[in-house]
Amino acid sequence: MTINACAFAGLAAAAASSYAMGYSSMTRDLDCTLFQATIGLSMYALGVGLAPLVTSSFSEEFGRFPFYIISALMFTLTHVMIALAPNVQTVIVARFMGGAFSSTGSTLVAGTIADIWLPHQRGSPMSLYAVGIVASMGLGPTIAGWIEANPSLEWRWIQWTHAIVSGVYFITMLLFMRETRSAVILTRIARQVRKETGDDRYRARAEENKPSLASTIAISCTRPFYLLLTEPTVQSFSLWVGFVWGVLYILIESVSGEFKGVYRFDVGETGTVFITITIGSLLGYLATVYQETLYHKYVHRKGQEARLHIACVASIVFPAGMLTFAWTARPDVLWVVPLIGLTLAIAAVFIIYQVVFVYLADCYGPYASSALAGQSLCRNILATIFPLFTTQMFDRMTYKWANTLVALIAVVMIPIPYILFFYGSRIRQRSSVSKKILAIEEETRATHLQKS
Repeated sequence: MTINACAFAGLAAAAASSYAMGYSSMTRDLDCTLFQATIGLSMYALGVGLAPLVTSSFSEEFGRFPFYIISALMFTLTHVMIALAPNVQTVIVARFMGGAFSSTGSTLVAGTIADIWLPHQRGSPMSLYAVGIVASMGLGPTIAGWIEANPSLEWRWIQWTHAIVSGVYFITMLLFMRETRSAVILTRIARQVRKETGDDRYRARAEENKPSLASTIAISCTRPFYLLLTEPTVQSFSLWVGFVWGVLYILIESVSGEFKGVYRFDVGETGTVFITITIGSLLGYLATVYQETLYHKYVHRKGQEARLHIACVASIVFPAGMLTFAWTARPDVLWVVPLIGLTLAIAAVFIIYQVVFVYLADCYGPYASSALAGQSLCRNILATIFPLFTTQMFDRMTYKWANTLVALIAVVMIPIPYILFFYGSRIRQRSSVSKKILAIEEETRATHLQKS
């Protein structure tokens, strides 16, 4: 079930990035501007960021399985809608809807992993989840580039391909996916026992003092903003991962144009350049495996901050990779050299993305979903905004200096993981939310002691 759930995250990520490879034929067929086509890329990220604020509450109430089924089916249909679109406005609306339905791939999957695996076992499944997302953002454009290069296929068949793959995945989900949320499972069992025995004493703990769905939605929509506005840990990591994710969308938007202009690559070859995202994510995965070793070694001394060793390294590797990419992408330097810089930058993106997830989950315990929703909202809003000015930025500053600017901003952010590594526990001690979490943990620990 873990692999099945992570596959949804991979499909959602591939759909996000492969869309950009069809710009050339789309602007021709739909008689639209490049900027209008780019809005479709941004709308997808906006849908991913906004939808979980509401849907996460419904999944807590009704279970994860129904949302997987509905989202997978509607996600497939949005690709059909784009493939048949008569104008760019239809494409933009369908992309927003696709992002909203695909958000299940980035929100419920993490919850499913938490349902299935114990806290000390979640490192590897979460790494698999992150690999599914980041690697697929490279694999999607790699395949889409060659589809776009075929005059008889082009942008519509990029979408038809997604529709076919997503449809097959929908069938596998029906066959292999099951409900994983324990509260929902126990509630259903208790309801069945009451029906069979007629005894109302059989009740699941989740049914006692259960808040209304309206209040749950209200909390789901407001608590992420509260944590973003009041918690320095959430603020700093959301800003960091949001910037990095926005840069990833800038690269999706600009890499094709850069390699076409500098190295005269055709659309198929520029699509293949995106395989560096997949390679970088695999390198990042190997780094996070080593990070798990460091975590188990130092967790008793450093607590949650033991998660941040490799993030401190990634904060330096990311601007270094971007600078290498910026200054070596020129005709007199072999094309493989800037790709090495790009691969290093993507490896750092993967590490930062994965570390932010597990660190915030560790730090905020019962409020982890809200903390993660806050960073997801910040991350996807920046991913929405960044592509909208990418073309203008590169036209005015050139690829070299625009990428240099991105690298210098990343340099300014290098201290973020180091500050949290050395002072994270002290910062949280001053937080009212952290005090509530400690009180909940103490109460839970006392309850377990009484039972034992």
